[in-house]
Amino acid sequence: MTACPHLGVWTCRRMVMSTTNLVVAMKILAIVSQKGGSGKTTLAVHLATAAAAAGYNVAVIDLDPQATATKWGDRREADTPEVVSGQAVRLPALINTAQANGADLLVLDTAPNADQIASLAARAADLVLIPCRPAKFDMEAIETTLLLVQTARKPAYVVLNAVPPQGSIVEEATAGLVSSGAKVAPHQLTQRAAFTHAVIDGRTAQEFEPRGKAAREVDALYVWMCGLVDMPTSGRKGKVA
Repeated sequence: MTACPHLGVWTCRRMVMSTTNLVVAMKILAIVSQKGGSGKTTLAVHLATAAAAAGYNVAVIDLDPQATATKWGDRREADTPEVVSGQAVRLPALINTAQANGADLLVLDTAPNADQIASLAARAADLVLIPCRPAKFDMEAIETTLLLVQTARKPAYVVLNAVPPQGSIVEEATAGLVSSGAKVAPHQLTQRAAFTHAVIDGRTAQEFEPRGKAAREVDALYVWMCGLVDMPTSGRKGKVA
């Protein structure tokens, strides 16, 4: 996916909504965590791809200077979801561009240790998801993110990520997070090889192993997310010119 020279941050293709399409106001999902390595980009690209596969026009705005999502998009053969590298100061303009281009869902992938970026993204979002590994250091570090998100006054949930496939750590981590005042998503992403292998060539677990456990976890999380933002689980793709 190559960027337009005169725009620099948006691909040359425009998403034009057909008059026969399901009309849904654009929803904005912010993936936020002040902790590095929590799985923000993994969560962002998997939910974005799930929505694109369901028939929605989807864009991911990569606000992280490390550009992990952008690099994933560069390796990707599929045309959707759109991946746009952007800066926090241009976020309002990027949101307006996405809306003008017919996006149904905009996913904001933020940077760690960046209060301003996370705050702007959370304020712009309809829903904020906070990925967190169920480990002591990660759960202690999440307190800063929770405080930041509270100031945005938007619905926010912690999504447990890279959960060991066995043991009672989900229940223990959930109890600890709830006791600290956090809301925890009822679905988690388990530490599975499909998540690691899929992104190597710009795919997701759903595409790498469609009937696998990782794909089912993403699907469950996607359906739950749709319910929170009042978005049907399936849409109709707009024409791409």
